[in-house]
Amino acid sequence: MASSRLLLFAMQLLVLVAAVAGTRWQDFLRLPSESASEDDDAAAVGARWAVLIAGSNGYYNYRHQADVCHAYQIMKKGGLKDENIIVFMYDDIADSPDNPRPGVIINHPDGGDVYAGVPKDYTGKDVNVNNFLAVLLGNKSAVTGGGSGKVVASGPDDHVFVYYSDHGGPGVLGMPSDDYLYAKDLVDALKKKHAAGGYRSLVFYLEACESGSIFQGLLPSDISVYATTAANAEESSWGTYCPGDDPGPPPEFDTCLGDLYSVAWMEDSDAHDRRAESLRQQYETVKDRTSAHGTYSLGSHVMEYGDVQGLAAQSLNTFMGTDPANDDNATVISLFGRGQQQRRRGPAVNQRDADLVYFWQRYRRAAEGTPEKAEARRRLLQVMSRRSRVDSSMELIGGLLFGSEEGPRVLGAVGPAGQPLADDWDCLKYMVRAYERHCGPLAQYGMKHMRAFANICNAGVGEDAMAKVASQACAAVARSD
Repeated sequence: MASSRLLLFAMQLLVLVAAVAGTRWQDFLRLPSESASEDDDAAAVGARWAVLIAGSNGYYNYRHQADVCHAYQIMKKGGLKDENIIVFMYDDIADSPDNPRPGVIINHPDGGDVYAGVPKDYTGKDVNVNNFLAVLLGNKSAVTGGGSGKVVASGPDDHVFVYYSDHGGPGVLGMPSDDYLYAKDLVDALKKKHAAGGYRSLVFYLEACESGSIFQGLLPSDISVYATTAANAEESSWGTYCPGDDPGPPPEFDTCLGDLYSVAWMEDSDAHDRRAESLRQQYETVKDRTSAHGTYSLGSHVMEYGDVQGLAAQSLNTFMGTDPANDDNATVISLFGRGQQQRRRGPAVNQRDADLVYFWQRYRRAAEGTPEKAEARRRLLQVMSRRSRVDSSMELIGGLLFGSEEGPRVLGAVGPAGQPLADDWDCLKYMVRAYERHCGPLAQYGMKHMRAFANICNAGVGEDAMAKVASQACAAVARSD
Protein backbone atom coordinates (compact mmCIF):
# COMPACT_ATOMS: atom_id res chain seq x y z
CA MET A 1 0.00 0.00 0.00
CA ALA A 2 2.80 2.37 0.87
CA SER A 3 4.45 1.82 -2.48
CA SER A 4 1.14 2.44 -4.29
CA ARG A 5 0.60 5.68 -2.42
CA LEU A 6 4.18 6.69 -3.24
CA LEU A 7 3.63 5.97 -6.95
CA LEU A 8 0.36 7.94 -6.93
CA PHE A 9 2.08 10.86 -5.22
CA ALA A 10 4.90 10.74 -7.82
CA MET A 11 2.37 10.79 -10.67
CA GLN A 12 0.56 13.77 -9.16
CA LEU A 13 3.86 15.57 -8.76
CA LEU A 14 4.68 14.96 -12.42
CA VAL A 15 1.33 16.38 -13.50
CA LEU A 16 1.89 19.46 -11.32
CA VAL A 17 5.41 20.05 -12.64
CA ALA A 18 4.23 19.53 -16.22
CA ALA A 19 1.41 22.01 -15.77
CA VAL A 20 3.79 24.63 -14.43
CA ALA A 21 6.22 24.00 -17.30
CA GLY A 22 3.44 24.10 -19.91
CA THR A 23 4.11 20.56 -21.15
CA ARG A 24 2.23 17.28 -21.14
CA TRP A 25 2.79 14.84 -18.28
CA GLN A 26 3.17 12.05 -20.84
CA ASP A 27 6.37 13.71 -22.09
CA PHE A 28 8.03 12.95 -18.77
CA LEU A 29 7.45 9.23 -19.25
CA ARG A 30 8.99 8.83 -22.70
CA LEU A 31 12.13 6.80 -23.11
CA PRO A 32 15.22 8.83 -24.06
CA SER A 33 15.17 7.37 -27.58
CA GLU A 34 11.51 8.29 -28.02
CA SER A 35 12.14 11.83 -26.81
CA ALA A 36 15.03 12.34 -29.21
CA SER A 37 13.17 11.07 -32.24
CA GLU A 38 10.10 13.24 -31.66
CA ASP A 39 11.87 16.38 -30.49
CA ASP A 40 14.00 16.38 -33.62
CA ASP A 41 10.96 17.58 -35.57
CA ALA A 42 10.10 14.25 -37.18
CA ALA A 43 10.58 16.05 -40.32
CA ALA A 44 14.24 16.96 -39.86
CA VAL A 45 15.72 13.47 -39.73
CA GLY A 46 17.25 13.50 -43.20
CA ALA A 47 19.36 15.96 -45.14
CA ARG A 48 18.11 19.22 -46.59
CA TRP A 49 18.44 19.92 -50.31
CA ALA A 50 17.65 23.06 -52.31
CA VAL A 51 17.31 23.73 -56.04
CA LEU A 52 17.17 27.44 -56.93
CA ILE A 53 16.56 28.48 -60.52
CA ALA A 54 16.22 31.78 -62.36
CA GLY A 55 14.78 30.98 -65.78
CA SER A 56 15.54 34.25 -67.57
CA ASN A 57 18.45 36.32 -68.80
CA GLY A 58 18.99 39.97 -69.72
CA TYR A 59 19.57 42.89 -67.38
CA TYR A 60 15.92 43.96 -67.71
CA ASN A 61 15.09 40.67 -65.92
CA TYR A 62 17.48 41.57 -63.06
CA ARG A 63 14.88 40.64 -60.43
CA HIS A 64 14.81 36.89 -61.16
CA GLN A 65 18.52 36.34 -60.56
CA ALA A 66 18.40 38.73 -57.60
CA ASP A 67 15.59 36.61 -56.13
CA VAL A 68 17.59 33.41 -56.56
CA CYS A 69 20.78 34.88 -55.10
CA HIS A 70 18.81 36.05 -52.06
CA ALA A 71 17.27 32.60 -51.71
CA TYR A 72 20.77 31.09 -51.69
CA GLN A 73 21.80 33.38 -48.82
CA ILE A 74 18.76 32.22 -46.83
CA MET A 75 19.63 28.56 -47.35
CA LYS A 76 23.30 29.13 -46.58
CA LYS A 77 22.56 30.97 -43.34
CA GLY A 78 20.10 28.20 -42.52
CA GLY A 79 22.93 25.70 -42.41
CA LEU A 80 22.53 23.95 -45.77
CA LYS A 81 25.82 22.84 -47.25
CA ASP A 82 26.89 24.12 -50.65
CA GLU A 83 27.00 20.56 -51.96
CA ASN A 84 23.28 20.37 -51.19
CA ILE A 85 22.34 23.72 -52.76
CA ILE A 86 22.14 23.72 -56.56
CA VAL A 87 21.86 27.09 -58.31
CA PHE A 88 20.74 27.74 -61.89
CA MET A 89 21.25 31.31 -63.11
CA TYR A 90 22.37 32.72 -66.45
CA ASP A 91 24.87 34.91 -64.57
CA ASP A 92 24.81 37.92 -66.88
CA ILE A 93 23.60 40.51 -64.36
CA ALA A 94 26.36 41.19 -61.85
CA ASP A 95 28.96 42.04 -64.50
CA SER A 96 26.56 43.58 -67.01
CA PRO A 97 27.68 46.99 -68.32
CA ASP A 98 24.18 48.19 -67.35
CA ASN A 99 24.72 47.31 -63.68
CA PRO A 100 25.43 50.52 -61.72
CA ARG A 101 27.10 48.43 -59.00
CA PRO A 102 29.52 46.12 -60.87
CA GLY A 103 29.88 42.71 -59.30
CA VAL A 104 27.00 43.31 -56.91
CA ILE A 105 23.33 42.24 -56.97
CA ILE A 106 20.75 43.56 -54.51
CA ASN A 107 17.18 42.40 -53.86
CA HIS A 108 15.99 45.30 -51.69
CA PRO A 109 16.45 49.08 -52.00
CA ASP A 110 18.52 49.16 -48.80
CA GLY A 111 19.82 45.61 -49.09
CA GLY A 112 23.34 44.32 -49.23
CA ASP A 113 25.02 42.21 -51.90
CA VAL A 114 23.25 38.86 -52.34
CA TYR A 115 25.55 37.72 -55.16
CA ALA A 116 28.64 37.12 -53.03
CA GLY A 117 29.43 33.45 -52.57
CA VAL A 118 26.64 32.10 -54.77
CA PRO A 119 27.78 28.85 -56.44
CA LYS A 120 27.61 28.95 -60.25
CA ASP A 121 26.42 25.38 -60.75
CA TYR A 122 24.60 25.88 -64.03
CA THR A 123 24.99 29.11 -66.01
CA GLY A 124 24.42 30.37 -69.53
CA LYS A 125 23.09 27.73 -71.91
CA ASP A 126 23.33 25.10 -69.18
CA VAL A 127 20.21 26.66 -67.64
CA ASN A 128 17.73 24.55 -69.60
CA VAL A 129 14.84 22.16 -69.15
CA ASN A 130 16.89 19.00 -69.57
CA ASN A 131 19.40 19.92 -66.90
CA PHE A 132 16.81 21.18 -64.45
CA LEU A 133 14.78 17.95 -64.60
CA ALA A 134 17.93 15.81 -64.52
CA VAL A 135 19.16 17.65 -61.41
CA LEU A 136 15.77 17.37 -59.73
CA LEU A 137 15.63 13.62 -60.42
CA GLY A 138 19.20 13.08 -59.27
CA ASN A 139 20.12 11.74 -62.73
CA LYS A 140 23.74 12.82 -63.10
CA SER A 141 24.22 10.95 -66.37
CA ALA A 142 21.48 13.03 -68.05
CA VAL A 143 23.12 16.38 -67.24
CA THR A 144 24.71 18.04 -70.27
CA GLY A 145 27.10 20.94 -70.77
CA GLY A 146 29.78 22.35 -68.54
CA GLY A 147 27.99 22.80 -65.23
CA SER A 148 29.11 21.54 -61.84
CA GLY A 149 27.32 18.21 -62.30
CA LYS A 150 25.66 18.52 -58.89
CA VAL A 151 22.27 16.82 -58.65
CA VAL A 152 19.71 16.23 -55.91
CA ALA A 153 21.07 12.89 -54.71
CA SER A 154 18.44 12.72 -51.98
CA GLY A 155 17.04 9.67 -50.24
CA PRO A 156 13.77 8.65 -48.58
CA ASP A 157 14.48 10.56 -45.34
CA ASP A 158 15.51 13.83 -47.02
CA HIS A 159 13.69 17.11 -47.56
CA VAL A 160 13.87 19.04 -50.82
CA PHE A 161 13.11 22.72 -51.38
CA VAL A 162 12.70 24.00 -54.95
CA TYR A 163 12.40 27.68 -55.81
CA TYR A 164 11.78 28.79 -59.40
CA SER A 165 11.67 32.46 -60.43
CA ASP A 166 10.92 33.45 -64.01
CA HIS A 167 8.39 34.42 -66.61
CA GLY A 168 5.61 31.98 -67.26
CA GLY A 169 2.36 31.49 -69.07
CA PRO A 170 -0.58 29.13 -68.80
CA GLY A 171 0.94 25.68 -68.35
CA VAL A 172 4.56 26.69 -68.99
CA LEU A 173 7.64 28.20 -67.40
CA GLY A 174 10.40 29.95 -69.31
CA MET A 175 14.08 29.24 -69.77
CA PRO A 176 16.77 31.54 -71.17
CA SER A 177 17.31 29.25 -74.15
CA ASP A 178 13.70 29.77 -75.36
CA ASP A 179 12.67 26.22 -74.56
CA TYR A 180 9.75 25.82 -72.18
CA LEU A 181 9.17 23.71 -69.12
CA TYR A 182 5.67 22.32 -69.49
CA ALA A 183 3.53 21.71 -66.42
CA LYS A 184 2.91 18.05 -67.14
CA ASP A 185 6.63 17.32 -67.57
CA LEU A 186 7.42 18.99 -64.25
CA VAL A 187 4.69 17.19 -62.35
CA ASP A 188 5.63 13.88 -63.98
CA ALA A 189 9.21 14.42 -62.75
CA LEU A 190 7.93 15.02 -59.20
CA LYS A 191 5.87 11.82 -59.38
CA LYS A 192 8.91 9.91 -60.61
CA LYS A 193 11.08 11.33 -57.83
CA HIS A 194 8.49 10.25 -55.27
CA ALA A 195 8.11 6.75 -56.74
CA ALA A 196 11.88 6.28 -56.52
CA GLY A 197 11.93 7.20 -52.81
CA GLY A 198 13.80 10.39 -53.56
CA TYR A 199 12.51 12.45 -50.65
CA ARG A 200 10.46 12.42 -47.50
CA SER A 201 8.84 15.74 -48.32
CA LEU A 202 9.30 18.31 -51.07
CA VAL A 203 8.29 21.98 -51.10
CA PHE A 204 8.05 24.00 -54.32
CA TYR A 205 7.83 27.83 -54.33
CA LEU A 206 7.02 29.16 -57.80
CA GLU A 207 7.28 32.77 -59.02
CA ALA A 208 5.75 33.29 -62.48
CA CYS A 209 2.70 34.64 -64.27
CA GLU A 210 -0.21 32.15 -64.30
CA SER A 211 1.94 29.95 -62.05
CA GLY A 212 -1.12 28.27 -60.55
CA SER A 213 -1.66 26.58 -63.93
CA ILE A 214 1.53 24.58 -63.40
CA PHE A 215 -0.02 22.56 -60.58
CA GLN A 216 -3.78 23.05 -60.96
CA GLY A 217 -5.46 19.73 -61.67
CA LEU A 218 -2.07 18.03 -62.06
CA LEU A 219 -0.25 17.83 -58.72
CA PRO A 220 -1.52 14.91 -56.61
CA SER A 221 -2.08 15.32 -52.89
CA ASP A 222 -0.50 11.95 -52.03
CA ILE A 223 3.13 12.31 -53.15
CA SER A 224 4.30 14.48 -50.21
CA VAL A 225 4.73 17.65 -52.30
CA TYR A 226 3.51 21.04 -51.07
CA ALA A 227 3.56 23.87 -53.61
CA THR A 228 2.76 27.56 -53.42
CA THR A 229 2.56 29.88 -56.42
CA ALA A 230 2.76 33.63 -56.89
CA ALA A 231 -0.48 33.76 -58.87
CA ASN A 232 -3.49 31.68 -59.77
CA ALA A 233 -3.90 30.03 -63.17
CA GLU A 234 -5.24 33.13 -64.93
CA GLU A 235 -3.32 36.19 -63.71
CA SER A 236 0.07 37.83 -63.80
CA SER A 237 2.52 37.97 -60.96
CA TRP A 238 4.19 41.28 -60.07
CA GLY A 239 7.61 42.83 -59.87
CA THR A 240 8.45 45.08 -56.96
CA TYR A 241 11.03 47.64 -55.85
CA CYS A 242 10.64 49.03 -59.38
CA PRO A 243 11.21 52.56 -60.69
CA GLY A 244 8.14 54.56 -59.71
CA ASP A 245 7.28 52.18 -56.86
CA ASP A 246 7.49 53.18 -53.20
CA PRO A 247 9.81 51.96 -51.98
CA GLY A 248 11.64 51.92 -55.30
CA PRO A 249 15.21 51.01 -56.17
CA PRO A 250 18.16 53.34 -55.56
CA PRO A 251 18.08 56.18 -58.12
CA GLU A 252 20.85 54.73 -60.27
CA PHE A 253 18.80 51.59 -61.05
CA ASP A 254 16.50 51.38 -64.09
CA THR A 255 15.00 47.99 -63.29
CA CYS A 256 12.95 46.11 -60.70
CA LEU A 257 15.01 44.57 -57.91
CA GLY A 258 12.66 41.72 -57.01
CA ASP A 259 9.28 40.07 -57.40
CA LEU A 260 6.46 40.72 -54.97
CA TYR A 261 5.72 37.11 -53.98
CA SER A 262 9.41 36.25 -53.83
CA VAL A 263 10.55 39.11 -51.63
CA ALA A 264 7.53 38.45 -49.41
CA TRP A 265 8.59 34.90 -48.56
CA MET A 266 12.29 35.71 -48.41
CA GLU A 267 12.03 38.81 -46.22
CA ASP A 268 9.69 36.87 -43.95
CA SER A 269 12.24 34.03 -43.79
CA ASP A 270 15.07 36.49 -43.10
CA ALA A 271 13.32 37.90 -40.05
CA HIS A 272 11.77 34.88 -38.32
CA ASP A 273 12.96 32.06 -36.16
CA ARG A 274 12.10 29.50 -38.80
CA ARG A 275 11.77 26.77 -36.19
CA ALA A 276 8.69 28.59 -34.89
CA GLU A 277 6.99 29.30 -38.22
CA SER A 278 5.15 26.75 -40.34
CA LEU A 279 4.78 26.60 -44.10
CA ARG A 280 1.12 27.48 -43.65
CA GLN A 281 1.93 30.53 -41.54
CA GLN A 282 4.36 31.78 -44.16
CA TYR A 283 1.82 31.09 -46.89
CA GLU A 284 -0.77 33.24 -45.12
CA THR A 285 1.73 36.05 -44.56
CA VAL A 286 2.93 35.99 -48.16
CA LYS A 287 -0.63 35.78 -49.51
CA ASP A 288 -1.56 38.86 -47.49
CA ARG A 289 1.40 40.90 -48.67
CA THR A 290 1.11 39.82 -52.32
CA SER A 291 -2.64 40.21 -52.78
CA ALA A 292 -4.36 43.13 -54.50
CA HIS A 293 -4.27 46.15 -52.22
CA GLY A 294 -4.82 49.86 -51.97
CA THR A 295 -6.08 52.29 -54.57
CA TYR A 296 -4.44 50.47 -57.45
CA SER A 297 -6.03 47.02 -56.93
CA LEU A 298 -2.78 45.41 -58.01
CA GLY A 299 -1.34 42.13 -56.88
CA SER A 300 -2.02 38.45 -57.36
CA HIS A 301 -3.61 35.55 -55.53
CA VAL A 302 -1.00 33.32 -53.92
CA MET A 303 -2.14 29.70 -54.15
CA GLU A 304 -1.26 26.36 -52.57
CA TYR A 305 -1.43 22.87 -54.09
CA GLY A 306 -0.54 19.27 -53.37
CA ASP A 307 -0.30 17.82 -49.87
CA VAL A 308 -1.81 20.88 -48.22
CA GLN A 309 -3.19 18.98 -45.25
CA GLY A 310 -0.15 16.87 -44.51
CA LEU A 311 2.82 19.19 -45.06
CA ALA A 312 1.65 22.74 -44.44
CA ALA A 313 2.08 22.34 -40.68
CA GLN A 314 5.80 21.54 -40.99
CA SER A 315 8.25 24.20 -39.90
CA LEU A 316 10.26 26.29 -42.34
CA ASN A 317 13.33 24.98 -40.55
CA THR A 318 12.68 21.54 -42.05
CA PHE A 319 13.50 22.87 -45.51
CA MET A 320 15.46 26.11 -45.05
CA GLY A 321 17.16 25.71 -41.73
CA THR A 322 17.12 28.75 -39.48
CA ASP A 323 19.43 31.72 -39.03
CA PRO A 324 20.77 31.70 -35.43
CA ALA A 325 20.61 35.51 -35.45
CA ASN A 326 16.82 35.24 -35.49
CA ASP A 327 16.39 32.63 -32.77
CA ASP A 328 13.24 33.28 -30.75
CA ASN A 329 12.23 36.13 -33.09
CA ALA A 330 8.63 35.26 -33.94
CA THR A 331 7.02 38.67 -33.50
CA VAL A 332 7.69 40.46 -36.79
CA ILE A 333 4.57 39.61 -38.77
CA SER A 334 3.48 43.26 -38.78
CA LEU A 335 6.45 44.04 -41.02
CA PHE A 336 5.15 41.72 -43.70
CA GLY A 337 1.36 41.76 -43.41
CA ARG A 338 -1.17 44.43 -44.27
CA GLY A 339 0.90 47.16 -42.67
CA GLN A 340 3.53 46.70 -45.37
CA GLN A 341 0.87 46.87 -48.07
CA GLN A 342 -0.64 50.05 -46.69
CA ARG A 343 2.76 51.75 -46.67
CA ARG A 344 3.30 51.08 -50.37
CA ARG A 345 2.71 54.02 -52.70
CA GLY A 346 2.46 53.84 -56.47
CA PRO A 347 1.90 50.79 -58.65
CA ALA A 348 3.75 47.52 -58.59
CA VAL A 349 4.72 46.33 -62.08
CA ASN A 350 3.12 43.50 -64.00
CA GLN A 351 5.83 40.89 -64.65
CA ARG A 352 5.25 41.06 -68.39
CA ASP A 353 5.70 44.83 -68.43
CA ALA A 354 8.85 45.01 -66.31
CA ASP A 355 11.08 45.00 -69.39
CA LEU A 356 9.14 47.97 -70.81
CA VAL A 357 9.78 49.85 -67.58
CA TYR A 358 13.50 49.21 -68.00
CA PHE A 359 13.65 50.26 -71.66
CA TRP A 360 11.53 53.35 -70.97
CA GLN A 361 13.80 54.35 -68.10
CA ARG A 362 16.85 54.02 -70.34
CA TYR A 363 15.20 56.17 -72.98
CA ARG A 364 14.03 58.77 -70.48
CA ARG A 365 17.46 59.13 -68.87
CA ALA A 366 19.48 59.43 -72.09
CA ALA A 367 20.42 62.93 -73.16
CA GLU A 368 18.62 64.37 -76.20
CA GLY A 369 20.49 64.14 -79.48
CA THR A 370 22.95 61.49 -78.29
CA PRO A 371 23.59 58.03 -79.78
CA GLU A 372 22.48 56.60 -76.43
CA LYS A 373 19.07 58.24 -76.83
CA ALA A 374 18.67 56.88 -80.35
CA GLU A 375 19.68 53.38 -79.29
CA ALA A 376 17.36 53.41 -76.30
CA ARG A 377 14.49 54.52 -78.53
CA ARG A 378 15.29 51.78 -81.04
CA ARG A 379 15.27 49.08 -78.38
CA LEU A 380 12.02 50.31 -76.83
CA LEU A 381 10.26 50.39 -80.19
CA GLN A 382 11.68 46.97 -81.07
CA VAL A 383 10.21 45.40 -77.93
CA MET A 384 6.84 47.03 -78.49
CA SER A 385 6.78 45.99 -82.15
CA ARG A 386 7.56 42.38 -81.27
CA ARG A 387 4.68 42.33 -78.81
CA SER A 388 2.33 43.76 -81.41
CA ARG A 389 3.34 41.14 -83.99
CA VAL A 390 2.71 38.28 -81.56
CA ASP A 391 -0.70 39.59 -80.57
CA SER A 392 -1.71 40.30 -84.17
CA SER A 393 -0.60 36.89 -85.42
CA MET A 394 -2.56 35.10 -82.69
CA GLU A 395 -5.66 37.14 -83.50
CA LEU A 396 -5.34 36.21 -87.18
CA ILE A 397 -4.82 32.53 -86.35
CA GLY A 398 -7.99 32.52 -84.29
CA GLY A 399 -9.91 34.14 -87.13
CA LEU A 400 -8.60 31.74 -89.75
CA LEU A 401 -9.43 28.70 -87.62
CA PHE A 402 -12.76 29.70 -86.09
CA GLY A 403 -13.94 32.87 -87.80
CA SER A 404 -13.38 36.50 -86.88
CA GLU A 405 -16.23 36.59 -84.36
CA GLU A 406 -15.78 33.15 -82.81
CA GLY A 407 -11.98 33.18 -82.76
CA PRO A 408 -11.47 35.47 -79.73
CA ARG A 409 -14.00 33.49 -77.71
CA VAL A 410 -12.35 30.12 -78.45
CA LEU A 411 -8.79 31.30 -77.91
CA GLY A 412 -9.62 33.12 -74.68
CA ALA A 413 -11.84 30.47 -73.11
CA VAL A 414 -10.99 29.46 -69.54
CA GLY A 415 -11.86 25.91 -68.51
CA PRO A 416 -13.64 24.80 -65.33
CA ALA A 417 -11.97 25.76 -62.06
CA GLY A 418 -9.44 23.22 -60.86
CA GLN A 419 -8.97 21.56 -64.25
CA PRO A 420 -5.58 21.31 -65.99
CA LEU A 421 -4.90 23.62 -68.91
CA ALA A 422 -4.66 21.04 -71.69
CA ASP A 423 -6.29 17.76 -72.57
CA ASP A 424 -3.32 16.74 -74.74
CA TRP A 425 0.05 18.18 -73.71
CA ASP A 426 1.86 16.67 -76.70
CA CYS A 427 -0.57 18.51 -78.96
CA LEU A 428 0.12 21.74 -77.07
CA LYS A 429 3.86 21.33 -77.64
CA TYR A 430 3.30 20.71 -81.33
CA MET A 431 1.09 23.78 -81.73
CA VAL A 432 3.75 25.96 -80.09
CA ARG A 433 6.49 24.51 -82.29
CA ALA A 434 4.38 25.03 -85.41
CA TYR A 435 3.80 28.65 -84.49
CA GLU A 436 7.45 29.35 -83.71
CA ARG A 437 8.60 27.64 -86.89
CA HIS A 438 6.66 30.14 -88.99
CA CYS A 439 6.49 33.17 -86.68
CA GLY A 440 9.59 33.15 -84.50
CA PRO A 441 9.93 32.68 -80.72
CA LEU A 442 7.02 33.53 -78.46
CA ALA A 443 9.59 34.66 -75.89
CA GLN A 444 8.68 35.89 -72.42
CA TYR A 445 5.77 38.10 -73.53
CA GLY A 446 4.27 35.61 -75.97
CA MET A 447 3.97 32.89 -73.34
CA LYS A 448 0.75 34.58 -72.28
CA HIS A 449 -0.88 32.99 -75.36
CA MET A 450 -0.30 29.41 -74.21
CA ARG A 451 -3.94 29.13 -73.18
CA ALA A 452 -4.92 29.96 -76.77
CA PHE A 453 -2.73 27.14 -78.09
CA ALA A 454 -4.22 24.74 -75.55
CA ASN A 455 -7.72 25.78 -76.60
CA ILE A 456 -6.83 25.16 -80.24
CA CYS A 457 -5.82 21.63 -79.25
CA ASN A 458 -8.89 21.15 -77.09
CA ALA A 459 -11.05 22.22 -80.05
CA GLY A 460 -9.68 19.32 -82.09
CA VAL A 461 -7.63 21.31 -84.62
CA GLY A 462 -5.13 19.08 -86.41
CA GLU A 463 -1.41 19.65 -86.66
CA ASP A 464 -1.42 20.30 -90.41
CA ALA A 465 -4.21 22.86 -90.09
CA MET A 466 -2.32 24.73 -87.38
CA ALA A 467 0.89 24.81 -89.40
CA LYS A 468 -0.98 26.15 -92.43
CA VAL A 469 -2.77 29.00 -90.63
CA ALA A 470 0.37 29.94 -88.67
CA SER A 471 2.25 30.31 -91.94
CA GLN A 472 -0.54 32.42 -93.46
CA ALA A 473 -1.07 34.62 -90.41
CA CYS A 474 2.57 35.40 -89.71
CA ALA A 475 3.33 36.08 -93.36
CA ALA A 476 0.43 38.56 -93.40
CA VAL A 477 1.67 40.28 -90.23
CA ALA A 478 5.18 40.51 -91.64
CA ARG A 479 3.88 42.16 -94.83
CA SER A 480 1.98 44.74 -92.81
CA ASP A 481 5.05 45.89 -90.83
